Amino acid sequence: MTQNSLTSAVIEPYAEALMAVAQDNKLTNQIGEDVAYLLSLFETSSELREFLSNPLAKPEAQKAVLKQLVQPRVQGRFFNFLLLLIDRRRTLFLEGICLHYQALLRKLNNTVLAQVVSTVELSAEQHRSITQKVQQMTEANQVELETSLDPELIGGVIIKIGSQVLDASIRGQLRRMNNAMTSLS
Repeated sequence: MTQNSLTSAVIEPYAEALMAVAQDNKLTNQIGEDVAYLLSLFETSSELREFLSNPLAKPEAQKAVLKQLVQPRVQGRFFNFLLLLIDRRRTLFLEGICLHYQALLRKLNNTVLAQVVSTVELSAEQHRSITQKVQQMTEANQVELETSLDPELIGGVIIKIGSQVLDASIRGQLRRMNNAMTSLS
């Protein structure tokens, strides 16, 4: 069994179990917000991510940290799920479980994730325009934009929706022009 299939064999069942509990209790979106909150904590604190994923960390210490940082901000069932992961020594997979839960929630809500790379922060109008364009293209109920910056694009944006990539960057246009000119020679 490869590392990826082993990881999937752990991540997917836990994420699906969390989704089942969320659906049974009509908490899918609320737990989705809790998952997003936890992932944002991981994004801002690599120390927290490393501590929780460390198999040598004492479970009592991990629970104490989660009780202080997470419990006041999340739904009780999600917090209990986190405690279960600690008890079963599965916190190494916590980030992957959360990401997979988000993917399951998007599928359930017919939401598309569009990754947008631009040279500068998008304005509210640009954000709205891209969201509408992606919604028209995919016929999704909702669109989630995940934005990042890349100054090497020179200008424009790159939008990735699943495996489809729309390159409207100046760097991409220059590359296409160079390829066209090279093929003419």
